[in-house]
Amino acid sequence: MNIAVCVKQVIDTEAEKKLDPSSWRLDRNVNCILNPYDEYAVEEALRIKEAHGGQVVAVCMGPEKATDAVRKALAMGADTGVLVSDEALAGSDAQGTAYVLAEALKGLEWDLILFGVRSTDGETGCVPAAVAERLGIPLLSTLAKVEVEGSTLKVHRETEQGYVAYECPTPAVLSVIKGINEPRYPSMMGIMGAKKKPLEVKDAGALSLDKSRIGLDGAKTRVLSARIPEPRKAGVKVEDDGSGAQKIAEFLASEKLV
Repeated sequence: MNIAVCVKQVIDTEAEKKLDPSSWRLDRNVNCILNPYDEYAVEEALRIKEAHGGQVVAVCMGPEKATDAVRKALAMGADTGVLVSDEALAGSDAQGTAYVLAEALKGLEWDLILFGVRSTDGETGCVPAAVAERLGIPLLSTLAKVEVEGSTLKVHRETEQGYVAYECPTPAVLSVIKGINEPRYPSMMGIMGAKKKPLEVKDAGALSLDKSRIGLDGAKTRVLSARIPEPRKAGVKVEDDGSGAQKIAEFLASEKLV
């Protein structure tokens, strides 16, 4: 079973995040990593491959330095990588990203496409659905369990009420949640081997992309303003001298919470 895993390079969750006020784009001149949610998708793809055979390809859209994220997926065990990188892509929103990824996927062989449930920078969570729509195949999202039986998928989808079981034929797009597995750490052999694995870099021309649908000019959304959240107010400490319950009730009433 051939599997494509869509991955993204994001700013390290511990790094300070800043927006360029002239464009409201994220300043990426800081340490960047493979999106943590995508590690679960890579791991799930590798487990399916180990159980059923096939190949795993990591697909990414991003700047040239995003090769590091693809190499991380290769070090984990993916067989090949594809990076779509072009200055014309800068500023693409979620719909533009989905368009580019879908066009890149059309040139590959796959039975499944896996995503992490969302990225830690954009946090939209809509790219998997948009890619599935563009490819005309089913989407199974926020999955906590994936089983493959022949050409049939059996999955558990996380909801607010619990887990719901679904069955679906391949091909399909899947997005998986944190906790579906425990991503493996790349071994030293895996890290060294990743440098020799095929990683193809394509630009907008190679995919014949419509430039009116990508980049900042092609974005369907606009950031109009942004601000740093106000510091959290200090909490209120209640000393219980026998009237603690009354003080808590009065505080909740003053905050119009009861």
